[in-house]
Amino acid sequence: MHLVDYLSLRATPAAGVSLALTRRCPLSCAHCATNSTFTSEQAPAEMFRRFVGTFTVEDHPQAMAMSGGEAFLRPALVQELAERAAAVGCPSIALSGMFWAKARRIPPPIKRAIDALDHFSCSLDVFHEREVRRADVYRVLETLLSEGKDVSMHLVGLDADDPYLVERTQEIRDRFDGRVPMLVNAVNANGRAREWMEAIDFSLMASSDPNPCTLAGWPIVAYDGTVVACGNDDIVEGPAPSHLRLGHAARDGWPAIRARSRASSMLRAIRTFGPEYVADRQGSGVISCDGYCGTCAQISDDPLLEARVDELMARPSSAYIEQQVIALQHDIGPEGFIRRFGMAEYAGLVSLGAAS
Repeated sequence: MHLVDYLSLRATPAAGVSLALTRRCPLSCAHCATNSTFTSEQAPAEMFRRFVGTFTVEDHPQAMAMSGGEAFLRPALVQELAERAAAVGCPSIALSGMFWAKARRIPPPIKRAIDALDHFSCSLDVFHEREVRRADVYRVLETLLSEGKDVSMHLVGLDADDPYLVERTQEIRDRFDGRVPMLVNAVNANGRAREWMEAIDFSLMASSDPNPCTLAGWPIVAYDGTVVACGNDDIVEGPAPSHLRLGHAARDGWPAIRARSRASSMLRAIRTFGPEYVADRQGSGVISCDGYCGTCAQISDDPLLEARVDELMARPSSAYIEQQVIALQHDIGPEGFIRRFGMAEYAGLVSLGAAS
């Protein structure tokens, strides 16, 4: 599974699912959005086994992503979940901070986990390099590429002009002959980055114009097992507002979670119109203007909003607009999406190595 194939699925609501297997991580990167430590919490492995065990040949995600913290602190669990998913036709992808790359050879439990995956991705940035040598990361990728494994790199920087990003992306292209795709993002003032990075005042950028949300597309099993509908780090960390909670992995299976994600009028409205538009046009005035995600976090506080949104999304015109938004996101593809909403200068890197 190439990175661009995985990213292409992001436009479809509930096409995939993400599992935060642990919040623990042995690294202490200064930009860590989850503020992970080696002693952070993690849910029992059996809970994840149970949830993935509800995938069937007839009803399973089109992709399953695993991350943390550091997912490869639980390599046997990564391997088992990937194998269980593969048995019913669900491909898997996992992201690692590469703490284990310091060893001259990939540790056998981690190698078995990687072998079970359809795609392996690793993080590389100036913050990770203070704890894991870039040369070690490259050595691991060279090994995996020689074996035919689909791999990618996730890089972050301060902005598109960050010299680190300019130098590393070119270096990676040259070293791996354009075979390693890269997803490039900007550091946000979340987690430990809040200690040194100035947060953007999103209330100054508030707008009631339609602006479809792309973070509410896939369900995410959070660190405590709560299944949330949003990839925002603050929501995953919890507690999530009621309109963004879909259930719990200890008691709910994939079919129920998928159905709730797709059927929720509120989630459909947020994905189609964006939270600011929904709050402005359907709210009763009790939600304060607090930027895009800040407004969404307050939606459950408006007692009149749910019924009004149910009525809005029951209209045939709303259903038509919803389908058009999904179709447009599919049409522009991952590169087009990044050019519009991310670091446009690096959008083309996600397609490196893809079959033409």
